[in-house]
Amino acid sequence: MFLKQTMAAVTFFMVTAVSFAQQQTYCNPVNVDYGYTPIPNFATQGKHRATADPVIVNYHNKYFLFSTNQWGYWWSDDMLNWNFIERKFLLPRHKVWDELCAPAAFVMKDELYLIGSTHDKSFPIWKSSNPTEDDWEIAVDSLKVGAWDPGFVYDEDKDKLYLYWGSSNEFPILGTEIDTETLQSDGYVKPIMSLHPEDHGWERFGEYNDNTFMQPFMEGAWVTKYHDKYYLQYGAPATEFSGYADGVYVSDNPLSGFAYQKHNPFAYKPSGFAKGAGHGATFQDNNGNWWHVSTVVLGQKNNFERRIGIWPAGFDKDDVMYCNTAYGDYPTYLPAKETDHVNGTFAGWMMLNYNKPVMASSTLGGYQPNFAVNEDLESYWSAKTGEKGEWFQTDLGEVSTINAIQLNYADQDAEFLGKSMGVYHQYKIYISDNGKKWKLLVDKSKNKTDVPHDYIELDKPAKGRYLKLENVHMPTGKFALSGFRVFGKGNGVKPNAVENFMVLRADPKKYGERRSSWIRWKQNDLADGYVIYFGKDPDKLYGSIMVYGKNEYFFTGMDRTDTYYFQIEAFNNNGISERTKVIEVQ
Repeated sequence: MFLKQTMAAVTFFMVTAVSFAQQQTYCNPVNVDYGYTPIPNFATQGKHRATADPVIVNYHNKYFLFSTNQWGYWWSDDMLNWNFIERKFLLPRHKVWDELCAPAAFVMKDELYLIGSTHDKSFPIWKSSNPTEDDWEIAVDSLKVGAWDPGFVYDEDKDKLYLYWGSSNEFPILGTEIDTETLQSDGYVKPIMSLHPEDHGWERFGEYNDNTFMQPFMEGAWVTKYHDKYYLQYGAPATEFSGYADGVYVSDNPLSGFAYQKHNPFAYKPSGFAKGAGHGATFQDNNGNWWHVSTVVLGQKNNFERRIGIWPAGFDKDDVMYCNTAYGDYPTYLPAKETDHVNGTFAGWMMLNYNKPVMASSTLGGYQPNFAVNEDLESYWSAKTGEKGEWFQTDLGEVSTINAIQLNYADQDAEFLGKSMGVYHQYKIYISDNGKKWKLLVDKSKNKTDVPHDYIELDKPAKGRYLKLENVHMPTGKFALSGFRVFGKGNGVKPNAVENFMVLRADPKKYGERRSSWIRWKQNDLADGYVIYFGKDPDKLYGSIMVYGKNEYFFTGMDRTDTYYFQIEAFNNNGISERTKVIEVQ
């Protein structure tokens, strides 16, 4: 059966007041035209954008991005500019609203395949050899085994296809072989793995992994083959929590013998501006570098209000799978050449206006202006209207070098449901040394694209102390910002190394809660925040936690029986301190 529809493609591009070269960086959350909640019942505090469960597949050196309930998908040449292809994959026989929920995609024999989650065994598997257009056909009418949160891996060396699936707080992730011709299982299904929150602290339910009454959810199976090993990735403990993360089990057999990787969770970002790194997929860029795309937790309007993040990832010399989320919501270099992702791709541009003085044209209720500079995606400032001329101003405190700016719009009084094409934002950004004489820095007054998390990398760094954002057009609702983020370097000094760093954990020889620890250090007067690094080997500190404005952190993501190693660094608008010595915690 062949189904083809003529749909529109929307391309993101930059329109600025100065000449821009090709951007070399991006910034999470990913700036794509997220659709809105499909039905008002989910909009408990207002209509809002939402997606989750992303998959990126590299097909013919282009990146194809699929995620939940978007009524289409995106593709990109460079992982920066994403083109939207509007399409519905559900057939008329389906009477549900969750179009392409938690999709799975894979490449097999030079064709791209796609399916959404299904319990009723009736969602078709689609295929395309021309997915940059709306050009798909049904490969098989239904997947008879049924699969919610499916994930496929095609083993090209063996010409074998395997399916993994499961989304439950009770049942394990399952696996089966799929015939490459019929695209069906022979019915031989194996349980692969289950959660063990009694041992793995990060798998425990709750915002702080502290809910002992609820069983955590395991979901989002995704398998990557590397060096003849199968890396089964899974999300836990639930999509609404900041600690939403991906762990990994490893085996040399695709359907048995999977063992918990020592270094877990491998994708973890419980704090910072863009929180959460769970239910994702791992893919390679055109230079052979590995990346992990995953769900970013927002949860302001609704528990299932979410975004997408992309993080550098890879396999170290010992074949340990890792994902580098340190400064993962700051400007990050795009795929370029073969890169060492262990050390990250952070551009080194610091946050210049964290908790700095702000002004605004108007304020709606309690949505205060300082919420746009507090590095919290969940809180936001809103003007009283969405009219042209509403403005927001930030003071960097001193004349600074500005390399990039990110605008994160909030959905205050949005009116859309589902996917709305042809919507767009328009604005101007002015710069000043004294707050009186202004110069136009960025002009998007003629922009015709939807840019909810717009990120502008300046071709030439600008110098200034004040920035003013002026609204020209909102696609819907009030002019509201969850983050007006300015990146670059200040003219002061970076913090000194952190002092008195300690990690307090229960004695392994005595009774106590060993899945959690209290981390403390001496407050650094020059620091805006800190990054804590942790791991189970002193040379594999792949986990990271970003902390703003405090000198303590209660870490609940530890595995009960293992020794850990920790390190910390301080940062501010001028740079990053030296790291402390690595400390061992039994």
